[in-house]
Amino acid sequence: MNKANPTTATPGDLERAAQDKMIEDNLGRIKRKILVMSGKGGVGKSTVASYLSLLLSRNEKKVGLLDVDLHGPSIPRLMNIKGGLDMPREGAVRPHSLSERLSIVSLEMVLGDKDTAVIWRGPLKISAIRQFISDIDWGDLDYLVIDLPPGTGDASLSLAQSLSLTGAIIVTTPQQVALSDVVRGVKMFEQLNVPILGVVENMSYFVAPDTGKRYDIFGHGGGSKMAEEVGVDFLGEVPLEPQVRVGGDEGQPIVAAEPDSAAAQAIREVARKIAAAVSVQNLAQSPGQFQSDPSLTVLN
Repeated sequence: MNKANPTTATPGDLERAAQDKMIEDNLGRIKRKILVMSGKGGVGKSTVASYLSLLLSRNEKKVGLLDVDLHGPSIPRLMNIKGGLDMPREGAVRPHSLSERLSIVSLEMVLGDKDTAVIWRGPLKISAIRQFISDIDWGDLDYLVIDLPPGTGDASLSLAQSLSLTGAIIVTTPQQVALSDVVRGVKMFEQLNVPILGVVENMSYFVAPDTGKRYDIFGHGGGSKMAEEVGVDFLGEVPLEPQVRVGGDEGQPIVAAEPDSAAAQAIREVARKIAAAVSVQNLAQSPGQFQSDPSLTVLN
């Protein structure tokens, strides 16, 4: 508002109000909105977000994957996306369609040069995130999975304030430094009144392919213990496998390339638990209006 006359809206106020209306209209077509975050980088958060989105879309669900990790957008590389956003006509912007049921938006798609360094202050980051939600026609979605930057910064705050969220998933690894950051993430979401669907422990253990011997490279059991201490659900352990790295580099997610691998089976079980938690959370938020989705218990 104009400070000299609080009752007079400035052009900036009107522009933000119009954007708020566009956000509201877009979100009204999305049934479930899930944040995927980590307290620190390098724990496989984007990998988990991409796997979850792909599995949900293969279960006859319309899914959107929004990559707002502005300083390190990795979803296009993980999913082998070569194209950009879809612009069927002037003024219309749609996500990149990876398949009939999975659409993706990432900052990398609009930068042109994938190696461009994004050096933005907080207000510009928030503006970009709001535009991803307001200006892009996501259509009717069963799920919108949002890959956040690591940590508890502007992106998490902006999305929590702009969206009516179904809940958040926190990805960690077993070592103590990562677990300590998770506790901070849990407390942040509690302050923002965002339900926490649970914690995923990635890189939980390694099984040597030649001997079958298991190695707890980063320790073990920290994720489940921490989840119990802070009072949130533990969604499962995903093992460390070389093919996860290979698939990430080549844009071939292991859940598609090697569906029978231990990592793929583990992430499918995590996805089932997330889907069940989402159903429970939606029922709690909208009693009498939300219909459960029994097909999610048999994710392919």
